[in-house]
Amino acid sequence: MKKVLIIGAGPAGLTAAYELLSRSGDYEVVVLEESSALGGISRTVNYKGNRMDMGGHRFFSKVPEVNEWWEKMLPLQGRMPFDDIRLGRHSTVTAGGPDPEKTDRVMLRRNRLSRIFFNSRFFDYPISLKMETIRNMGFGTTMMVGFSYLKTLFHKRPEKSLEDFYINRFGKKLYSMFFENYTENLWGRHPREISPEWGAQRVKGLSIKAVLKDIFGKLFHKKNRKVETSLIEEFSYPKLGPGQLWEITAAEIEKLGGTILMNARVTGLERDEQGGLKALRYEQEGQTQRLEGDVIISSMPVKDLAVGMNDVPEKALAIAKGLPYRDYMTVGVLVPKILLKNETKIPTIGNIVPDNWVYVHDKKVKMGRFQVYNNWSPYLVKDIDHTVWIGLEYFCNEGDAMWSLSDEDFARLGISEMVKIGLIGAESEVLDSHVERVKKAYPAYFDTYEKMDELRGFLDSIPNLFCVGRNGQHRYNNIDHSMCTSFEAVKNILAGVSSKDNIWNVNTEKEYHEEKAKA
Repeated sequence: MKKVLIIGAGPAGLTAAYELLSRSGDYEVVVLEESSALGGISRTVNYKGNRMDMGGHRFFSKVPEVNEWWEKMLPLQGRMPFDDIRLGRHSTVTAGGPDPEKTDRVMLRRNRLSRIFFNSRFFDYPISLKMETIRNMGFGTTMMVGFSYLKTLFHKRPEKSLEDFYINRFGKKLYSMFFENYTENLWGRHPREISPEWGAQRVKGLSIKAVLKDIFGKLFHKKNRKVETSLIEEFSYPKLGPGQLWEITAAEIEKLGGTILMNARVTGLERDEQGGLKALRYEQEGQTQRLEGDVIISSMPVKDLAVGMNDVPEKALAIAKGLPYRDYMTVGVLVPKILLKNETKIPTIGNIVPDNWVYVHDKKVKMGRFQVYNNWSPYLVKDIDHTVWIGLEYFCNEGDAMWSLSDEDFARLGISEMVKIGLIGAESEVLDSHVERVKKAYPAYFDTYEKMDELRGFLDSIPNLFCVGRNGQHRYNNIDHSMCTSFEAVKNILAGVSSKDNIWNVNTEKEYHEEKAKA
């Protein structure tokens, strides 16, 4: 029996483990996870009965295999959750599906709403063209936005940076209002310093043209209209947050005979004389252990993978060491109410704003986004009738001034900024708070990233190494694409295929982004 070692118990690592064990009895599988939590950035933190979603995770995919996989682990709701029932809201139910009020193992269907908070006003995300938008912008600004966009139709910029990418799709005025400052806050770099590939990866086919197309599709009731990922109106969501899916997956892996080692930080990998990998070293409970394996699937950051490996060519090692990341800090804040008025037609418990998350575009604060956990799932909040559970999100670099703040000081910063933007009236209103930090949350597209293909060439030359997931490929993948890299890796392992091209090609083709796979 061959032994497969999987580094990381996030979406990619756990998907690979489950797929291998469920599809073949010829493999012994060991998963090593550095932390004490399952799911990577897609984990759920339970703080005194109030649950936090690290970064906000909508479960939506155009890949049928992924949707079927999710439903196998967490069946879609057969009845609406209690907030929808109480408020008379509609959400999709599946015949024969479980009742969220009677079981936890259920995937909810939630209505999507994310908006931009700019100049103390709400704007749709992505920007929509309707009277409310014009009123909020003002007629003069709206005209400037329109003429700026028309200019891009006749004069496209060569796309050498993310700034060029955004201006070509939204016009310079809209870019300066809604993309420039937020992107710099997110990455710590101006968009002109970032590769346009990041835009192609995350914004995909979204543009003013796509927004117009969607508006007219709705207006004329066009059937089978294609919808960009950022425009979806409903998504799936685990009852108890994204980490619930990975906790269930881990339990299924163990039922199939797999082993999951928690708090096991991989510190090194050993190459054999033929250039393959023969073993890894990890630290657990202060002890260094060595584990031999026939195949290694890695979802650990590429930088750490290469640095911890022997006999890495100097050029490939330099590229790996130069790969940049952006880290993430969040503070959950429990309050009895928030001041922002719900001026939508969407009813909510306590009449709070109905957004899942809100992008904060305000130079007075460092906050990037805030989540309203009440709206992700009513079951994330211990007392949803009397409290609002907010997640304030900040982007930073490990070791910088923000990262170095104590939890108490960071919580005070976030709470003070809630007052500045009008979320609450006074810091004394806060009932409780909790801080979380995530290292290497976002692989970044600058510095040595432009030479990533050279590093990939070296990694692909190692026959029994398969790099999967967001950090394993240094690619800003969503959950479904991270899972797809593992689907492809497992197919290759089972078939004895040496090429890794299909694994790296996940989420790179434009058609893959924009169209549902044809049967």
